[in-house]
Amino acid sequence: MDDGLRVTDRWTVPAAELRERFSRSSGPGGQGVNTTDSRVELSFDLAGTTSLPPVLRERALERLAGRLVDGVLTIAASEHRAQLANREAARERLVALLREAVAPPPPPRRPTRPSRGAKERRLADKKRQSQRKRDRRADGD
Repeated sequence: MDDGLRVTDRWTVPAAELRERFSRSSGPGGQGVNTTDSRVELSFDLAGTTSLPPVLRERALERLAGRLVDGVLTIAASEHRAQLANREAARERLVALLREAVAPPPPPRRPTRPSRGAKERRLADKKRQSQRKRDRRADGD
């Protein structure tokens, strides 16, 4: 757990830049839920990190703008009864979120039009459906 988080082949978040807080978790656990600090809050200062190139940092800040509080990204995990399992879950979610945030943008969509055959098939299906409904009418129109 002391090593950093490997986000991509070229980027690893140093362990020193991660902050973990533990608190009591709601949910399953019986009487132990009242005494053990199994909930984990994992925080990463995205705006102040030095481990990420400026271009990727700007891209991540832009994409995660709605989740950041003063440039800090926080992930909370409390779905497991054990603190260690919640720590792992929080780290996995943080890695997935950061990997998606620094990914290059998708290539622009090339606008296309339906082919002539596709248009003809669509119109033929509409006529067939229309005829089927017409045949079901009781008044015989």
